[in-house]
Amino acid sequence: MRRIVVMLAAITLFGEAYAASYTIDPNHTYPNWEVSHLGISVLRGKFTKTTGKLTWDREAKTGSVQIEVDSASVESGHAKFNDHLRSADFFNVEKFPKITFQSTSFNFTQDTLTTVQGDLTLLGITKPLTLTVNSMGCTTHPRLKIEVCGADLVGNIRRSDFGMKYGIPRNGDDVTLRIQVEAHKDR
Repeated sequence: MRRIVVMLAAITLFGEAYAASYTIDPNHTYPNWEVSHLGISVLRGKFTKTTGKLTWDREAKTGSVQIEVDSASVESGHAKFNDHLRSADFFNVEKFPKITFQSTSFNFTQDTLTTVQGDLTLLGITKPLTLTVNSMGCTTHPRLKIEVCGADLVGNIRRSDFGMKYGIPRNGDDVTLRIQVEAHKDR
């Protein structure tokens, strides 16, 4: 029995030896959103405060990502509209100060990460979300001399699924999420 326990512990440690841990760089990570405005144009905005962690095992083709967004950091380029977006009509930042994404799986085609599946929590409601990976790469940061990984991800939600119904149907229900993310390898 002791031999089995030692073998299981060794397998666990060996598996973790290849996984690297990264911290989301808040200066290079900005989740963006796009939604139809009156059916005639596209309204775009972003969040300017994001934190999180990434683990990545390229050899085992596994990973996880946890992202936390400060909902009050929503930025549309228009101060009065930002205030409205922070109100109970939209992000209700006083009651729901955080938006989170927690991955449940990384999916690969050969050696290429193609999708990240997970759970998005917005306005206290959690729904599954699949993010398509348009690109992902890693390199040594020229100034910091540590590995940095970055990705461009896209996904779609219906805001009404999260209880955000203000302005529907004249303003869109379908929201495209575009997330550019960079993360520095932990030392």
